[in-house]
Amino acid sequence: MTAKGFTTNELGQLNSFAIEPKVYVDETPRVGFTEYAEKLNGRLAMIGFVSLIAVEAITGNGLIAWLTNL
Repeated sequence: MTAKGFTTNELGQLNSFAIEPKVYVDETPRVGFTEYAEKLNGRLAMIGFVSLIAVEAITGNGLIAWLTNL
């Protein structure tokens, strides 16, 4: 007898671990000029650009002036 997510053996004992989840394998290439890589690079560039604007707003100097004053 099979219920949703549970099975019972021939003795009527409940076994809640008998149904294994389906395995999903993502075969999308993660190397090279893929859509994933381009989205990641774009997001990192946006974070970097906003960070540079924040550094300039906080210090009052641009990036080059801030780096030369270290």
